[in-house]
Amino acid sequence: MLQASLPSLHCSSGASPSPSPPRLSAPSLHPSSSPSPPPPTSSSSVRPTPLRSRHVLSFSAPARTRLRAKPKSMGLEVNCSASEPLKVMISGAPASGKGTQCESIVKKFGLVHISTGDLLRAEVSAGTDIGNKAKEFMNAGKLVPDEIVTAMVVARLSLPDAKEKGWLLDGFPRSYAQAQSLEERKIRPDIYIVLDVPDEILIDRCVGRRLDPMTGKIYHITNFPPETEEIKARLVTRPDDTEEKVKSRLEIYKKNAQAILSTYLSVMNKIDGNRPKDVVFSEVDSLLSRVQNDKAKTTKLGNPVSGISLPSNQATKKEGKWRGMPTRLNNIPHSREIRTYFYDDVLQATQRAIYDGKTRLKVEINIPELNPEMDVYRIGTLMELVRVIALSFADDGKRVKVCVQGSMGEGALAGMPLQLAGTRKILEFMDWGDHGALGTFVKIGSIGAKEVDEQDDIFILVAPQNAVGNCIIDDLRGMTESAGMRPVILINPRLKDLPGSSGIMQTMGRDKRLEYAASFENCYFFRLLYYAGTQYPIMGALRMSYPYPHELYKRVDQPSGKEEYILLSTFNGRPSTDEVNDALRGKPRNQVKNTSGIWGFLSSILQ
Repeated sequence: MLQASLPSLHCSSGASPSPSPPRLSAPSLHPSSSPSPPPPTSSSSVRPTPLRSRHVLSFSAPARTRLRAKPKSMGLEVNCSASEPLKVMISGAPASGKGTQCESIVKKFGLVHISTGDLLRAEVSAGTDIGNKAKEFMNAGKLVPDEIVTAMVVARLSLPDAKEKGWLLDGFPRSYAQAQSLEERKIRPDIYIVLDVPDEILIDRCVGRRLDPMTGKIYHITNFPPETEEIKARLVTRPDDTEEKVKSRLEIYKKNAQAILSTYLSVMNKIDGNRPKDVVFSEVDSLLSRVQNDKAKTTKLGNPVSGISLPSNQATKKEGKWRGMPTRLNNIPHSREIRTYFYDDVLQATQRAIYDGKTRLKVEINIPELNPEMDVYRIGTLMELVRVIALSFADDGKRVKVCVQGSMGEGALAGMPLQLAGTRKILEFMDWGDHGALGTFVKIGSIGAKEVDEQDDIFILVAPQNAVGNCIIDDLRGMTESAGMRPVILINPRLKDLPGSSGIMQTMGRDKRLEYAASFENCYFFRLLYYAGTQYPIMGALRMSYPYPHELYKRVDQPSGKEEYILLSTFNGRPSTDEVNDALRGKPRNQVKNTSGIWGFLSSILQ
């Protein structure tokens, strides 16, 4: 990620694994009287807004120049031990390598490793009240009830070492009830890691496993064979490692994982576990280090948070403190403050929409520097906006693919819209920070079904548009179908039909194309309003930021020579041209409208 004002981060690493968990006191099994969890943070607590000054970059340099932002250091040093510790959950199917990754995480970050299996065995062995209650169910061949397991975990989390060092919950919660019980106690992870391995690989790993009864060491007949023939001769197969039982365990795991997915979706990060363990851990390490650094920075700045929880809550708070629109929007080039305002405004709306479960979104913003119909259009401003959004989700551990449509057509008709010429090269040469975001959490691709990879979480499509003689809709449709329920965000799309190469409007399937284009929901809309056929003066503005209604503003000149935007009206949907004209003229909405004359804005402004 791009670094700004906190360059020197001293994070304690290489901590030795925590010792065996101390014996737990026996709490009540009733949630209302269970032991106090760590000091509560609001269930709607959020990580700091990923948008920082580090995301803002001037593009005044030529496109061939490497564009790099190097903000000045404030000389602040952050010691992670002084910040709120990491809180991590990890999940993975049997044989996914979860145990190996837990060992590496504990060794690197010094977290307290908490496994319900270990806790149960320790409690039963110690003869505690919790252990005795659990033993009754285990001896009867029954599953230990959720409330007992949860009470045991909560008690462990309340101990001083977990509070001071942070914790790693291994394979817990397993059910929706357990997850909700933690939520009620304000116990929420900064990050939820899921190790993703194909079923056939998991089955092979389990069926091929062998146990050395003398040492307890696990081997694999292919991947990790025994060192000697003597060891090989005494190896046994564990009762649970038959193909039938492994498949049954996988189904149970999938059912449990699906049950808790909705609770931790906003902090979930899926990692490809079908790679060498060192490669997998390098990605886990990068992810946790990023979260840890963000927590350290936020604590240093006096705003401690629980991690990367739902960004939409923070965005909502920002909306409540919204100070109104910037002025002098016709002054070109726009000031850094104006650009930052719009980047932030778009980002917050996009976050709210995605974390509300929206998957087909579009951003439409036509301030002068982002309006290709104006001669002051600036491709750099569009690229900055895309980068802010991409890095924001990358900060949350999501894999973002930024897509630019390639050349369309064949032969003499081959080409791409002028607005997008050179866009991909600019994206590749931009500064994406010193933490390897580009190529790891952010990748650049084209528009089409073949560009969708299994590991991609979010797709940002840069100004997709039809060109004369060519239609991008088919490629766009193929990409969204391949993406499934993963979010696809269109930034300033232009998907209206254009004449074909022969000058005749494309008609075959036109209705379906337009219907598909309309299936993307606005999460952000901003448009300046002018007199019909002009670009000066600005009469007002129309703004919508998800999930709020459309807001119509009128620009008013002040005697001091300044200007301001006054809110005239709100609309549940996008208002028509007539509704805008009526509001600007002060006419009641239901009054019959006369010919608007010079007040008539071009219909294309709002459609």
